[in-house]
Amino acid sequence: QGQLVESGGGSAQAGGSLRLSCEVSRYKYSSHLAWFRRAPGKEREGVADIYTGDGSTYYGDSVKGRFTIFQDRSRNTLYLQMNRLKPEDTAMYYCAAGSPDLVLMPDQYDYWGQGTQVTVSS
Repeated sequence: QGQLVESGGGSAQAGGSLRLSCEVSRYKYSSHLAWFRRAPGKEREGVADIYTGDGSTYYGDSVKGRFTIFQDRSRNTLYLQMNRLKPEDTAMYYCAAGSPDLVLMPDQYDYWGQGTQVTVSS
């Protein structure tokens, strides 16, 4: 049992930006690192994934063009840069690690953080 530790959540106005961080030192050799979110009353949703082998990235349709996932290997940290935020981005955000057959499917990831809350007001 290891740890993925998210930080950087908080409140923002619609149109604003936030950057989430996730300390991934024990999972840096996982093939994929990802961000998911769960809004109240909704299923967990895949937000973004990065393949650590070559840096290929994958995004959920609702965040394409607005969010960017990237990794700083020297700091063992995964990031999610969120721009042009919308109220519907309000959710608990989780980072995850694993070797999924299907990216952005929650049950394909083995390790999860505790989450960080993001709230976007209109």
